[in-house]
Amino acid sequence: MTMATSSPVRERLEELKTTAGLTGIPEPPIKEVHVFWLAGMSCDGCTIAVTGATAPSIEELLTGAIPGLPRVILHHPVIAVEAGEDFVAWYYKAWRGELGAPYVVVLEGSVPDESRAQRTGGYWAALGVEGADPWMAQPVSVNEWLRRLAPGAAAMIAIGTCATWGGVPAAAGNITGSMSLMDFLGPNYKSALGLPVINIPGCSPVGDNFTETVAAILLYLVGLGPAPEFDELGRPKWLFSETVHRHCVLAGYYEEGTFAEAFGERRCLVKVGCWGPVVQCNIVSRGAIRGKGGCMKVGGVCIGCTMPGFPDKFAPFYKTPPGATFSSLFSKAVGFLMRKLRRISMSERNWTPLWDRKGAVPTPWGKPSRKSWFHRLVDSFYRWWQYRGSVRLDKWQTYEEKEREMEVIWMGR
Repeated sequence: MTMATSSPVRERLEELKTTAGLTGIPEPPIKEVHVFWLAGMSCDGCTIAVTGATAPSIEELLTGAIPGLPRVILHHPVIAVEAGEDFVAWYYKAWRGELGAPYVVVLEGSVPDESRAQRTGGYWAALGVEGADPWMAQPVSVNEWLRRLAPGAAAMIAIGTCATWGGVPAAAGNITGSMSLMDFLGPNYKSALGLPVINIPGCSPVGDNFTETVAAILLYLVGLGPAPEFDELGRPKWLFSETVHRHCVLAGYYEEGTFAEAFGERRCLVKVGCWGPVVQCNIVSRGAIRGKGGCMKVGGVCIGCTMPGFPDKFAPFYKTPPGATFSSLFSKAVGFLMRKLRRISMSERNWTPLWDRKGAVPTPWGKPSRKSWFHRLVDSFYRWWQYRGSVRLDKWQTYEEKEREMEVIWMGR
């Protein structure tokens, strides 16, 4: 669907853009920005992830502790002080253009097809009730709130895979007819500031990804920063341009062709169902909470929860992906040779030059094996290549020999 192009909220925001200088350095700056949180078909995992964010934290956003950023006034049914009509009243103020400040709408969870629920007189997701007769009041669906608030919103943010792509509620066999926020608003939707829907996927998402994106949007909103860069699907480009595999703590095992055959083995997990090489996500490099955790860090596989194709295109989970069957064969062939050569270099560099001359290692911890002729041959070639065109320090036995070698080098130049 295409949203209406005019509303009291949009007109008010246009006025704010002029008076508060949203297109340049704000004079005076915008002091407050309201954030209205809506929950569709969700598990509240996104809310939990955001409350654990630290860079920046939700407390820093709510208190205006970050220099240059306006204070965020969050209207969230879980953490709100108000309840009932007092809480919902803020949503009506935003709809009617009575806030006197810009607002952002955040959707957690997918958007259901309410027409299916209405066939039996029910509903899927709602916030508040409406009706002249309190006894006959009907719930106001989340879909309706989206229709009301989207035209005047400074930005529409979908958090979590359910809101960004549809997620589990939109999977095959689900009866809710759920869809993403983008699908609901339509391809022509743009916010009052000209922004399409912003998507921050994950099941659940990294909380820091959300708070950092909000901070970047606020800087743009007050005119202190450029418009954040997003990819073709509306994801923050600086957060979702890399694959899981590139930063995975187990990626080196893939390179050497060593793969786990069962969970718990400290090797590449691609053969037990990991989709990391093709999934765009920063969970490994950023961590889940406070820079800690992350699926692969704790021995789990990547099941692609940040991707639009999740879950249907990644099922069945914990089964070797088709592409991994072929790529792992090549990796094993090349990795076998790489492992052998690297172990030779590792073994050689576990000996000091003094131990080389003595031919023994002075330790009671173990008995490192003596080098075979093949190891010595390979090492000689490595040493020649390594020190080619430079000084080989481990050959200097005496000061006189050092002087002579330096003289030869300088005369050669």
